[in-house]
Amino acid sequence: MMKNPRNLLIFAVIGGVVGLGLGIAIGRLSVPDRSKLSVSDSRDDMRAVLAAQQKAWNAGDIEGFMQGYAQRDTLRFASGGDITYGWGATLDRYQRRYSDRSKMGTLTFDILSVEQMNAGRGLIFGKWILQREADAPSGLFTLHMVKTKDGWKIVSDHTSSASN
Repeated sequence: MMKNPRNLLIFAVIGGVVGLGLGIAIGRLSVPDRSKLSVSDSRDDMRAVLAAQQKAWNAGDIEGFMQGYAQRDTLRFASGGDITYGWGATLDRYQRRYSDRSKMGTLTFDILSVEQMNAGRGLIFGKWILQREADAPSGLFTLHMVKTKDGWKIVSDHTSSASN
């Protein structure tokens, strides 16, 4: 039996440190990676992708607009009950639907939220509106983005149109 309370405290602290060390060593505990805790810059980077898309669209540059999307076959674009897979097929869809400047109108994004899920994945939710001479279609979008070697890119786009 220990007669000195100070010895009990010393053994408790040593036991805790040894237990923590063993937990980290065998992978049951982990030390947080501080580089993954800062998300504000990444959120701004994701917003910048949409700003560049809006600028390209409003300049009549659909291929420039498409630079915000990941150039891969697994890209998914869902809208109007249809799903398009692949960067090239999505570009073709945009070019068919918006074959001239009057159909393109002026695009405005209203970003409602940007969520960074981890260091390499994020979600953007917002509204879009096309101001055209004859009408002003609008709707909502949800974008799944991933960080690539070329920056943040959209890998999945679900866009809906509002009823007019």
